[in-house]
Amino acid sequence: MKHGKKYREAAAQYNRQDQFPLEKAVEMVKQMAYTKFDETVEVALRLNVKEKHAVRDTVVLPHSFGKEKRILVFAKGEKAEEAKKHGAAFVGDADLIEKIKGGWLDFDVAVATPDMMKDVGKLGQILGRRGLMPNPKTQTVTTDIKGAIQELKKGRIEFRADKTGVVHLAVGKVSMDASQLKENVKVFIDNIVKKKPTDIKGEFIRSVALSSTMGPGVKIAVKEIG
Repeated sequence: MKHGKKYREAAAQYNRQDQFPLEKAVEMVKQMAYTKFDETVEVALRLNVKEKHAVRDTVVLPHSFGKEKRILVFAKGEKAEEAKKHGAAFVGDADLIEKIKGGWLDFDVAVATPDMMKDVGKLGQILGRRGLMPNPKTQTVTTDIKGAIQELKKGRIEFRADKTGVVHLAVGKVSMDASQLKENVKVFIDNIVKKKPTDIKGEFIRSVALSSTMGPGVKIAVKEIG
């Protein structure tokens, strides 16, 4: 892949193979961001896992960023009223299912009560390939509608390891304070560590890199994260 002049100039400022303390890596990523827009800061972790291991969960970062998510809730009766009361953008049952079947997808995340999943499951092909299907593993199939909405509004984000054992997650914006970015990264990595499969031997996290949308990656010394 060919990179532009500004990218090459940024990458030439350091040895790409060196590892840096988290605080230093955050400072470098902020300094090397060169575009006019507010770039997203992303962390990438390479894990020591096999295909059979499902590393997947959600995390609420201490410092939110970006626009508030439009939350859709599949629920009936009291749970539907609870969803409306606590700020869900869209609430319904059969009406929303039919609307989605017709091609409407103007929302960012879907939550469902367990009793709705028999019907919501019929949307599997539509919602599944867009990552919008409610799932117990990500706390989006729940009876605690109030708690789910509150956490999603705070910025709860889903993460999962791909087939190669790599996890990507946006952790902030270049414009944020370095201390906020550092704390978001640390909270995310702490959550990843908790997901270590019991049968994994040796180091669970093989490498960590931080980068902005258009900038080069900076490797983080995992053992120095504290």
